Amino acid sequence: MKQEITDEIRRFALESPFNRMEDGAPYFDEPLVGFADGDDPLFTEYKRIIGDFHLTPLEILQRAFSREISSASVIVWILPITRPTRESNRSQDLLPSRAWSQTRNHGETFNVALRRHMVTWLEGKGRRAIAPQLAPFWKEFADTPVGIASAWSERHGAYAAGLGTFSLNDALITSKGIAHRIGSVITDLALAPAPRPYPDHLHNCLFHREGTCGVCIDRCPVGAISQSGHDKPRCRRYVYEEVPDQVAKLYDVAQTGCGLCQTRVPCEERIP
Repeated sequence: MKQEITDEIRRFALESPFNRMEDGAPYFDEPLVGFADGDDPLFTEYKRIIGDFHLTPLEILQRAFSREISSASVIVWILPITRPTRESNRSQDLLPSRAWSQTRNHGETFNVALRRHMVTWLEGKGRRAIAPQLAPFWKEFADTPVGIASAWSERHGAYAAGLGTFSLNDALITSKGIAHRIGSVITDLALAPAPRPYPDHLHNCLFHREGTCGVCIDRCPVGAISQSGHDKPRCRRYVYEEVPDQVAKLYDVAQTGCGLCQTRVPCEERIP
């Protein structure tokens, strides 16, 4: 069943018209897919690390369907951003490229379509399923010990599913690098979890693993990354306020992203 799910996610990415730029090229390369057990103690640990508001997979299913559910599996995918788009953003030092911004905006429209498609596909198999990011009870919390956080983190779901570890800039470094989007669904279908092929949650980042690199620090145009980590409020103001004010209308998008710290860095397309 895991292979069938993986094949369906990849088929949808290959065939969906939502995964197409203006010139017909895809926004994303072939997805990576991972699986986590909803009973993994890590999801309970996230309540301590992130906050009590971060829901476990079982809690999400129970809220969605208003009943006790005994098991849950998390399906997570990584959508690697294509090389031409990454290359277009490598040359930028202040603002994201047009291709990067359109990928952030229209590519996420595709990601939403993929979430909805997989929920419908799983329901067609007779299973309950929900995309937490689209659930009415999903929300963000600004005043938490870890800064801005949410009721379900797809990055943390991807870490639990063996797809990557965290970086100095808080993003996830996967086998396809750091330049990507993430999506997830939770289902009551029992699926064997993927192993986590790393010794800790920071292993894929050169700065954390060896005390070297730190290239993303200099790539940030507003100094939101330092050796101490990621300044979420400063980053957020730039990405969601300043950059859209300058280029959203020019690029014909609502969300622009930034992605400078995800391109022209050693972890852009691989584990360094």
